[in-house]
Amino acid sequence: MRPARVLCALACAALMAGCASVIHNDPINKPLAALPKESVQLSGDPKAHYNETAVALAFSGGGMRAAAFSFGVLSGFTESQIVTRNGPLSLKDRIDFVSGVSGGSVLAAYYGLKKQAALNDFKQRFLLRNAEESLQTNLGLANIARGLQGGINDTTQFPRWLDDNLFHGATFGDMSKSRPKVWINASDIYDRTPFVFGPATFTALCSDYSSYPVSMAVAASAAVPVIFAPVVIENYRGECPAPLPPFVNRLQQDVNAPPLIKSYADALARYHSGQIRYVKLLDGGLVDNYGLAAFTIARLASKTPYGPMTPPEAVRLRRLLFLVVDAGLSPSGEWSKTVAGPSGVNLIMAASDTATGAGAVQSYSNFNDTMDEWRDSLIKWRCHLSAAERRRYGAPPGWSCRDVKFFIGRIAFDQLGPARAAQLNAIETRFVLPPEQVDTLIEAGRDALHSNEEFRDFVDSLQVRPRQAGRVAAPQVTPRQAKVD
Repeated sequence: MRPARVLCALACAALMAGCASVIHNDPINKPLAALPKESVQLSGDPKAHYNETAVALAFSGGGMRAAAFSFGVLSGFTESQIVTRNGPLSLKDRIDFVSGVSGGSVLAAYYGLKKQAALNDFKQRFLLRNAEESLQTNLGLANIARGLQGGINDTTQFPRWLDDNLFHGATFGDMSKSRPKVWINASDIYDRTPFVFGPATFTALCSDYSSYPVSMAVAASAAVPVIFAPVVIENYRGECPAPLPPFVNRLQQDVNAPPLIKSYADALARYHSGQIRYVKLLDGGLVDNYGLAAFTIARLASKTPYGPMTPPEAVRLRRLLFLVVDAGLSPSGEWSKTVAGPSGVNLIMAASDTATGAGAVQSYSNFNDTMDEWRDSLIKWRCHLSAAERRRYGAPPGWSCRDVKFFIGRIAFDQLGPARAAQLNAIETRFVLPPEQVDTLIEAGRDALHSNEEFRDFVDSLQVRPRQAGRVAAPQVTPRQAKVD
C-alpha cells in the first residue's frame, strides 16, 4: 500500500512533532464465562492420527499481493498429489497448520473456515475485489488530521467489509476443530510483542476467545499504523479465576528463551496481573511479518517432547514440511546511490521497513532453532517407547523411531529469477490490485512452490522408486505426482 505508506510516514512525522491525540475505540471482546479446555494440537481429526506426513504454512504480510501469492502456493498444493495405499491423495489434505499476518491473515482465516471450498471462490470474493472501497486512503489534509487523532479509519469499516464479503459474522468458535489449526497474528504495540489470537492469549485476559469475530482479528492483523486506528481488547482480570498458563513462568525463567517469545510470555503475565487494562493492536508485521511466533509458542508451551502433536500423531509422523510464504517488500529507493539521504518520508519508510525486516529475520531464526529442538526431542521420545506404547499409538510394521525428517523453507519472489522478482516486487502492497496483477501473483505462487528445493526434497522423500533389473531406478515422478509407501 505505497500511497498509504507515504501517508503513514507523513503522519508519523507529524506525530513525532507532538501533534497527536488518541482515538479510543470501544472493545467488543466478551468476558470469559467458563474456563476453556485449551488444545494446541496440529490436528483434531481422529483420522489424522494415521497420517505419516504433515504440512504447515505461514503466510506473510503484504496486502493483496501477499494474499494472491499465498493463494497461488495453496493452489499448488491442490495440484500436488501423492499415491497412498488408499489411492491418490492431494497434499492439501495434509495441511495441518496455517498462520497468517496482515494480507496473509485474510487467506489463512478464510481457509480455516471454509477448508477446500475456500479455493473455489477466494479469488472472486477477495482477490478481484476492492477491499479499500470502504476505507479512506487519499492524501487530503482532512485524512491527515484524522490520522493525527489516532487513525484515519476506525475499527468498523474494514471488519464490516470482510464480513459482508468473506466471513459473514463468523467467530473463532465457528472454526472447526479439525485440520487445519489456524493462528491470526497482530502486534501488541505497548508490549511490542506478537498478539496471537488463540485460547492462551484470551484466557490470560479472562476473555472469551470462541466468541471473538474472525473479521476483527484479521482487521487487527492488517491495521497499518495511522491508516487504521488500533483494535482494542479489554482485559477482564478480576472477573474470572482463570490461571496463568504454566508455560508463561517457564519461559520467563528460561535464560535461553528467544527474546521475541519471552516478550510474549512477559505480556501474558502483565495481562494476567491486571497491569494492562486495554491491549492495543496493530499490524502483525510490525513484530513478526512471517507469523512464526504462533507455532514457536505452541511448541515451547508444550509440556511434552511431542507437543503440539498428540502421541499417535507423533508416532506416525515421518515427514513434516513447513513453508514460509514471503511476499514482503524488498529494498527500494534511489537514495542508496548517493551520499545524501535518506531524509524525510524516505527516512521514516526506511526505518519502518528495517524494523519489519529485522523482526522477520529474528522470528525465522528462532523458529529454526525451535524446530531443531523439537525434532531431537521427538526422536528421543519415540526411541524410548515400550513395545506396548508403540502398539497403542499405532506404530506400523517396520516402524523406525528415527525415521523423522523436517523440511523447513521459505518461498519468495527472489527464488523466481531477477527479472520476474523485479516485476513482482513492483506490485504495490495495498488491498486492491488490477486483475492481471492478481493472476501474475497466483501463477508466481504456483511456480515458486513447485520449484522450491525444500518442497521437492519433501516430495522426493515420500515417493516409491520403481525397481528395474534388480536395482532401484532413478525417480521419474514430478512434484505434482509423487508416491508414498
